[in-house]
Amino acid sequence: MTGCYWVYILASRPNGTLYVGVTRDLVRRCYEHREGLVEGFTRQHGVKQLVYFEAHDDVRIALQREKNIKHWSRQWKIELIRSGNPEWCDLYESIVG
Repeated sequence: MTGCYWVYILASRPNGTLYVGVTRDLVRRCYEHREGLVEGFTRQHGVKQLVYFEAHDDVRIALQREKNIKHWSRQWKIELIRSGNPEWCDLYESIVG
């Protein structure tokens, strides 16, 4: 199963609540989170800012990467975010361009 799959991390604010997900359509999925269209954790905790994402060609690899990141300590997740986005900028505008 090949294509483009995205592993992403959303945050409520810098160093705030984090959410790790995987999707085939990153723009659509982030829009759903931002607008509160997704019931559950992200809406309940105000987790809307896209702070990290990475692409994978194989859904199995993307799903495994998501699981791995979810099991990391909070500090490791923060370090992953800071490695590519030290200011915790919302990257949403960079993907909708």
